[in-house]
Amino acid sequence: MPRHIGIVACSAEGAALCYRTICVEGAGLLGPHAHPEVSMHTPSLADYMAHIYRGDWPGVGELMLASAGKLAKMGADFLICPDNTIHQALPYVVPRSPLPWLHIAEVAAQHAVERGFRTVGLTGARWLVDSEVYPEKLAARGIKYVRPSLAERDECNRIIMDELVCSTFKPESIAYFQQVIARMKDQGCDAVVLGCTELPLILGDANSPLPTLDSTRLLARAALRRATEGSSTSTGAD
Repeated sequence: MPRHIGIVACSAEGAALCYRTICVEGAGLLGPHAHPEVSMHTPSLADYMAHIYRGDWPGVGELMLASAGKLAKMGADFLICPDNTIHQALPYVVPRSPLPWLHIAEVAAQHAVERGFRTVGLTGARWLVDSEVYPEKLAARGIKYVRPSLAERDECNRIIMDELVCSTFKPESIAYFQQVIARMKDQGCDAVVLGCTELPLILGDANSPLPTLDSTRLLARAALRRATEGSSTSTGAD
């Protein structure tokens, strides 16, 4: 039997895309209409943001652990979190987690290696782009990275928090991200990480100036592989 996937969710659109990807693409591994068992727990996004705005990552970790505990009781075998930003709290979570985790940045960085990318641009909410979540995983694999400018980080963050997480998708916001990515291409990037799990809803290889690393779908596919093949790609109490 496939392993039971537990989703520790934060924002709705990214979590929904991850969930849909697991359920739809599971059929390719297990047969028509089939997918592994999936459970998801989502506290209010406002609860997460109250901690994030204060830079309280241990507090974020407590919310993640609360979800992890509930999902463990529901029978999940391992956990994923379709939110890049709150991976900053994972070091507080893993030592106390009842279940092992897949790390979204590890999954994306490994995919970058497999595709032969050498320098990638980072996009996402300001808290993520300012952090070492992706730089650590990329540098460990010999991949260079480029962050947006400070002004670009602020505007990207505004679009994500005021629009994308609220299911608002504006053409002018898509155009702005395309401009940011085009500048990264000019700086020598050969790919870009879509480091907000809502970004794949507005960007992809078809309209991005650079090939995309779709963190949401890459995480979902890694979870599918783990659930159906016993993949060992994990972080935590495995």
